Amino acid sequence: MGYDRMCPRYQQAALLLGKKWSGLILRVLMGGPRRFHEFREQVPDLSERLLSERLREFEEQGLVRREVQACRPVLILYELTDKGRELEVVVQSIQAWADKWMKVESADLASER
Repeated sequence: MGYDRMCPRYQQAALLLGKKWSGLILRVLMGGPRRFHEFREQVPDLSERLLSERLREFEEQGLVRREVQACRPVLILYELTDKGRELEVVVQSIQAWADKWMKVESADLASER
């Protein structure tokens, strides 16, 4: 891998994963299948419109599977595919880097617990 030219695959991946809220949505999904409202509980500033858009993009790229369960009320679960699960090492690397280098306000640390 050389760094003298931009790889089109890397560029495509960076554009997808670098979109606003994408990393946080993927981190939530690393914990297993989630319902729509569970994303909003973990990332309260994320709007429903943007969450829907990102989940749809991830589904189109084969990272997320949307499962509709026929019950009343209808239950919709989002979960990572094998392709999406392969991003776990990336998410873990970002977490390790953040733990080492990012400063967090004490109020933010309290909400983390």
